Parts: sequence; structure tokens; C-alpha cells
Amino acid sequence: MTVFQRFETICPESVFVRVLYIPFLKGGILVEIPETVRQLIASGPNAHLTTLSANGSPQVTVVWVGIEDNEFVMAHRGVWQKVKNIRRDPRVALSCLGRGKTPRGLQEYLVVYGEARVEEGDAAGLLQQLAQIYIGPGAEFGAPPDLEAGPSGYITRITPKRFSGVGPWNP
Repeated sequence: MTVFQRFETICPESVFVRVLYIPFLKGGILVEIPETVRQLIASGPNAHLTTLSANGSPQVTVVWVGIEDNEFVMAHRGVWQKVKNIRRDPRVALSCLGRGKTPRGLQEYLVVYGEARVEEGDAAGLLQQLAQIYIGPGAEFGAPPDLEAGPSGYITRITPKRFSGVGPWNP
């Protein structure tokens, strides 16, 4: 029996629990990605991935980002510093500018706080998909010559824990 099923048995009428606390995920709470965030990511904003270096200092990289299921995804061709940092400490922040302005004239922006994991995978395939958004329809995003016969690359998946910023995702 899951924690949620047990709580549901104790408090079956709790709408609050149904909306905010289901389903549980590896000891944490799964936060659904709002439709407004999905729309922003689908528009192809450059995102800033912040990871933590071994000494605790932030390391920031600009990345292309997409969404698969309820996770943010990005691809890497090699074991760059961001990959090493995530393997050591999965806490990350992802930020990007929104497309609009608030009624007061402030630029919209999104910040996603979450936990990341790195998997070996088809980085070239994901980069090709993202190139259709970031470069344009029909874009070919081939491997650099020095990586043509190299590894399959790495996919980073971020499970969101919370959202902040200025925009419809943070009313």
C-alpha cells in the first residue's frame, strides 16, 4: 500500500491531498508541470541550467530544453561539467525568460527547482527533435565531426519540485 493509498483510507474526502500530493515519487512529491509552463517550453526559450560544483559554487550553462511526460529533458554529447555535477548532487535550477510582460511591464520568467538524473541515451535524437524548435522546422542537427562515431551521449531528466518566477505559472 502506498503512502497516498493509506492516507486516502484515513481521509477519503481530502480534495487537497488528491490535488497536491499524488502520486508520491521516490520520497518526494510529484509536481505536475502546468500547461502554461508546457507552452513556454514548446516555444523554445534558451534555458539556464544551474548545477552545483564540488565546492558548492553554482555552475550555469545555457541549454535547449524539452518536456517528456512530467520531466524536463536536455541532451549532452559528452561528460561536461554539468553532467559531473548532477551525478554528484542532483539539485538543479532551470530558468528561462517568458514571452510576455506583466501589466506592470515586468518581463515574464520561469524558474524550475528540481532533482536531475543523467542517463546514457540518444542525445543526437533528442537534439534533433529540439533543433526543430530552436533552429527551425527541417533543421538538421548532426554530430560534430569529432563525435561522429562517439558515444550515444547523455540525457538529463529533471523532476520538478517547485516553480517560481513572474508569469502565469506563478499567479
